Amino acid sequence: MVWIYGGGFTYGNSIGHFSNANLYNGQQITERGNVIVVSVGYRVGTLGFLSTGDSSLPGNYGLWDQQAAIAWVHRNIRSFGGDPDNITVFGESAGGASVSMQTLTPHNRGLIRRAISHSGVALCSWAVHRNPRSVAEQYSSDPVILKMYLLPVIDGDFLPDEPSHLFHNAADINYMAGVNNMDGFSFTTADIPSLSSEQVDTPIEDTKRLLAAYTKDKGSAGAENAFSTYTSTWETNPSQETIKKTVADIGTDYMFLAPTQAALYLHATKATTKRTYSYLFSEPNLYASWMYPRWMGADHFDEVQYVFGRPFTKSDKYWPYNRDLSGYMITYWTNFAKTGDPNQGGVEVPVSWPTFTSTGQEYLEIHHDMDQSCVKQNMRQRYVYFWTSILPNLPSVCSQ
Repeated sequence: MVWIYGGGFTYGNSIGHFSNANLYNGQQITERGNVIVVSVGYRVGTLGFLSTGDSSLPGNYGLWDQQAAIAWVHRNIRSFGGDPDNITVFGESAGGASVSMQTLTPHNRGLIRRAISHSGVALCSWAVHRNPRSVAEQYSSDPVILKMYLLPVIDGDFLPDEPSHLFHNAADINYMAGVNNMDGFSFTTADIPSLSSEQVDTPIEDTKRLLAAYTKDKGSAGAENAFSTYTSTWETNPSQETIKKTVADIGTDYMFLAPTQAALYLHATKATTKRTYSYLFSEPNLYASWMYPRWMGADHFDEVQYVFGRPFTKSDKYWPYNRDLSGYMITYWTNFAKTGDPNQGGVEVPVSWPTFTSTGQEYLEIHHDMDQSCVKQNMRQRYVYFWTSILPNLPSVCSQ
């Protein structure tokens, strides 16, 4: 299992995270799941993703680093007791998008058997930059502000086309992908700080402004359609909790959930002989009601600690039910890595996880108290349909 860390293509390392310096230690996954874990490094920021959009500085150097690491594992892992023909790449956020891109590039054909994307796919709005030249020119005078705009690009080589046109390259790869149910919370709070406070109201106008920003290419028609979609279930005088939850949902759907569902759909459509699996992680943040509002669910990055078995190595910071959840996730993830089926691999799972198909679109909701009711379908279908079908078909407006 080859881990690709996140960090917005701007920061990060193969060992840990700024909030937990040794988080990516794969010992718990290895011991509990009987797999080999390899955590790889790759260039980020300027050295990894600065591009002029032409042959002088084509970009995607960080993606090539990842690809070189995958190829190295394929060539050498047998010496460590591994199977070169059973490589699973998995990653979170920018790492999840990277995993997606590694399955889509023609350069990995035959190297990857399975892949898992947490909270990020190649179709995310933040995953690919389509005008890198302008960023490179501006970056030369203001590198700090523009650092987060250094992203993968469609270079005609690693990514020879739009990601949505490359899913045939992943047809022989089993794929699992999912999001956290409030994945967009922290990002949206950066735009609307009142979202995180139960003492400060969030005006409805802030909801409209956020939607206008996300739909600006479609002008007023996009913003109006979005607002009517997200407020259709509101009461006449919506509570602050309703408004704040809606804002969190908007950020989550736009940045993570809708593009992930689109990627799963495309994979399921192309991968006629391989399986596709979808999940929604909904375990409330450990600090809900203290650092977060009481209604808080799972924020961005919240699932990683469970996949890497942190509740077992730092038991004083977790409850027994956190360890149950971590055990479930390690089992699902390693079963999938070994067999292509999260339900089969020598360790029993709490609930059988159905495959995602283009017609059924079933998924598994993951939290500490799992039973058959966690098997669901059509994840936030109304909102996914808006972002993937209704909005793209509205006429674009000319940018000024």
